[in-house]
Amino acid sequence: MATLRLFAHVREAAGTGRDEVPGATVDQVLATAVDRYGAAFADQLQICRVWLNGEPVTGSEPVADGDEVAVLPPVSGG
Repeated sequence: MATLRLFAHVREAAGTGRDEVPGATVDQVLATAVDRYGAAFADQLQICRVWLNGEPVTGSEPVADGDEVAVLPPVSGG
């Protein structure tokens, strides 16, 4: 299982900042997370970037046990 890390607004939508989530690909991990956390999480996920083990990814990358999938919403600075 992958460790799912959630930050800022997406963390609030899920109600947690960390979870263990099964899935063979990043897309599968995120689909399982949407099933767990619901529509508010799914809405936030659409505007977020996803990283696998510290690298930006698209959804088709394979995920192994112990990998970390991080979901980061857009950040503004100033």
